[in-house]
Amino acid sequence: MPKRIAAAAAAFLACIAPATADPTGSFDLALVLAVDCSGSVDGGEYRLQVDGIAAAFRDPEVVSAALSGPNRRIAVILMTWGDPDEQKFTTGWFAIDSAAATENFAATSERFDQRSGGGTGIGIAIGYGITLIETAGFTASRKVIDVSGDGTESWELREPRFLLPNAQAMRAARGVIVNGLAIRTDVPDLDRYYRDNVIGGPGAFAIGIGIDNYSDYRAAIKAKLLREIRPLLASSQP
Repeated sequence: MPKRIAAAAAAFLACIAPATADPTGSFDLALVLAVDCSGSVDGGEYRLQVDGIAAAFRDPEVVSAALSGPNRRIAVILMTWGDPDEQKFTTGWFAIDSAAATENFAATSERFDQRSGGGTGIGIAIGYGITLIETAGFTASRKVIDVSGDGTESWELREPRFLLPNAQAMRAARGVIVNGLAIRTDVPDLDRYYRDNVIGGPGAFAIGIGIDNYSDYRAAIKAKLLREIRPLLASSQP
């Protein structure tokens, strides 16, 4: 990334960075769940995303995986993103260190309904997710951003324009992994776009899914979370 763009992007991201997170200490994983709420995502699609996350975190297998690492805990935050020039919203960080804490995050996720609409700002969403991790008041052995969305990246009006190539450079420099869940409602081969442009880092992966069946979507969310909590490092994405 050119130094001028990097410096400008860093300054912009610093302006929108949240306050220091409540959790402290060491975690096995810092996981940002970045949920698309752009204009192409209707209310039903949005509810599928957040309800699927809530259901997955209530699953005993996911709870067990979250508590099975050396530190016996992970840190999770839900972030909604949409238009690249609009505000991002978060639940704040949650320390997942017990079944009760997991239920607390699940309940917060299914009630969360702060959205921006507009275009599809994937690059700036990833940049913001990295900033959430970088400004958190804890350390984590692994840092992962999980992007779910139903479209390709939109153009950004605000200077400096922070797009997917900038986000990939920032991701690589910070040692962050980006995975994707491509919702194939408007773009049939969106999972290919995610693999080519969105994901990155060791073991990164993208899953493509329709939204015809809630149980199928919930199963996909669970499988994705298990791969992120217990990564399959045999495959990698540079």
